[in-house]
Amino acid sequence: MEKCVEEKKRRLPRINFRILVFCAFGLVFGIFLCFRITLGSVRPSDFLFCLIFLGFALFPLSLRRVSLLLGLTLLFGGIGAGTARLYTKRYLSGPEEGTYFVAGTVASFTVENGRSYVLLESVSFDGASVGGKFSVTVDSELVRAGDILAFEAKVKRYDLPMSEDSRALYHFYRDIRYTCADISFEKTGTSGNFLLRISSALYDRLDGHMGSEEAQIAYALLTGNSGGMDEGLLDEVRTGGIAHIFAVSGLHIGILFGAVLLLFRKKRWGVFPAIAVILFYSALCAFTVSSVRAVVMCAVLGAYRAYGRKYDFLQSISLAAIVVLLIDPADFLSVGFRLSFGACLGLALFSGSLSRLFAKIPHLPRFLTSYLSANLAVQLFTLPILWEAFGFFSVWGFVLNLFLIPLLPVFFLTVLIFSVLALIIPPAAGFFLVLPRGLLSLFLLVISAGDFSFVLTGLSLGAGGTAYLIASLILSERFRLRTVPRLGAAAGLLVVFALCIALENIVPAGVRIDVYTSHTGSAALVRTTNDRILILDGGIGVRDSRDFLARTCDERLDAVFVLSEEELSGINRAVYLSAEKVYAYEEIPTGLMQKEVTFGKTQIVAGMKFCYETRSKLTIEVCGAVIEVDLEGEEALGADLFIGGGQGGLKYFLRSGIIKTI
Repeated sequence: MEKCVEEKKRRLPRINFRILVFCAFGLVFGIFLCFRITLGSVRPSDFLFCLIFLGFALFPLSLRRVSLLLGLTLLFGGIGAGTARLYTKRYLSGPEEGTYFVAGTVASFTVENGRSYVLLESVSFDGASVGGKFSVTVDSELVRAGDILAFEAKVKRYDLPMSEDSRALYHFYRDIRYTCADISFEKTGTSGNFLLRISSALYDRLDGHMGSEEAQIAYALLTGNSGGMDEGLLDEVRTGGIAHIFAVSGLHIGILFGAVLLLFRKKRWGVFPAIAVILFYSALCAFTVSSVRAVVMCAVLGAYRAYGRKYDFLQSISLAAIVVLLIDPADFLSVGFRLSFGACLGLALFSGSLSRLFAKIPHLPRFLTSYLSANLAVQLFTLPILWEAFGFFSVWGFVLNLFLIPLLPVFFLTVLIFSVLALIIPPAAGFFLVLPRGLLSLFLLVISAGDFSFVLTGLSLGAGGTAYLIASLILSERFRLRTVPRLGAAAGLLVVFALCIALENIVPAGVRIDVYTSHTGSAALVRTTNDRILILDGGIGVRDSRDFLARTCDERLDAVFVLSEEELSGINRAVYLSAEKVYAYEEIPTGLMQKEVTFGKTQIVAGMKFCYETRSKLTIEVCGAVIEVDLEGEEALGADLFIGGGQGGLKYFLRSGIIKTI
């Protein structure tokens, strides 16, 4: 009997067949590969997860199983690649750069320092409708969602992004195709879109009856638009691992869905008003990726419950991914997509096994067992996603979420209900918003009192992220494998993970150079064992520079060399970074007192000789080699190593060190 049971287990598939799982897998991989090729960043490790997943899913081998799985994967892979290709062609279509009379409807806006950063939709040039969205800055705080703006401007187009340029990628997946400098505009009307009008009215009610900070937090909590929040506060919630509270995540949709279901708990049809409410709320929040994912999953859950069927979590996640990506394949590139679906996959893969592990702890309540396992499962699976997206992993995330997530339903529903009342009865808005304002002030007090800046950062995962995800799959309960092979394979992959991180980040004897290029400018980080020297042009912004440094050296710098024809602009950016010294080519008045700025054509720093050839070109003599750095795009000369956008964008290896592009 035991032999029969053992033989039956041996014949079971390593991964159970679920049709939607394999359809979603094929769709995701097709989109992923197409965008990798289009944006010029294909790596061998990109295929590793796909090959291992399919390799194990095909067992036990049979013609029917192999044909079905490969057929589904190839079919939906082709669909994914096709939709991604069509999206790219559509993004590149439309008018060329030039001067036009522009009209568009304000889809979203952020007010900061007397100016508004506006995103326009339903855009027209010289009266002819064009696709895509338009990003513009206006010198006014009076712009609101739904306003129709008209202006004449010299329009610039965004090109296809490079894979490492996070700002340009954002423009690409949000379909932002056009931009221009500051403009003078005329408001010509108001959109008939009642969702935009509600969003605008909500902003005005909150802004008019709350303090500035509390109003921006409330607006971010309810709509996901956190652009107006104080930058210092945003940094605190990001490093604290709780930024998802202000992103209209699946938690918000789930809370609202559960609250409406509770109102109609005695009605079998109660699921339908619940779905209608969350669908309307998702539309109000501009159908963000996480909200659409949550709406689909809640609708599937409601349908299963209404008809007395057992809910399949993995099938539900897969259906949500298919819906989201068929509507907009570029959503795959967004951090929101990866984090939202990554969190759900973490729950599906690990929550059950972790729950059984916590259940072995004596006297631990059952509800706490489930809660701890779910929280830890999400944190474990999203670790490489967060690290690659933001350059750090929050040490505080697990602890803060333990306390905040149970409080979020009360917090969110209170702000939502009283804000709706303030919209319905404007004369009583001040009265209704007293309680939400008090709760948000308490939140500000708690966040400002703590220091959540301790994060794991300064490392690049490289191919280690793929090894980590494969190890997660093998360790999960969804992967059928005996204990010893499972632990052996996972241990081997974790060793590979550690080796990848070491190879990516350890600086050997000599010099390592990391190169960053964005649509605004470029930077190069020169690292020895003990020193960090940044070379940057005048175009790259402080935020992009910090993002680059966070991914490479924990923002710790010893010196900055400014390499730009606009020298003063470059110096003004450099002083906001953490370096003690700033070097520039030719002495100019700066008016700076808090940072030491040294001028001169030749400088010796960390045993390396830096020689300015011009304001936008310098050479570095190190390890017996000559490195030429020109971030303005001139052609390479006779140096051993050239860094820049010269002819062919060539980058050569340094004799005793490493150069890599991130």
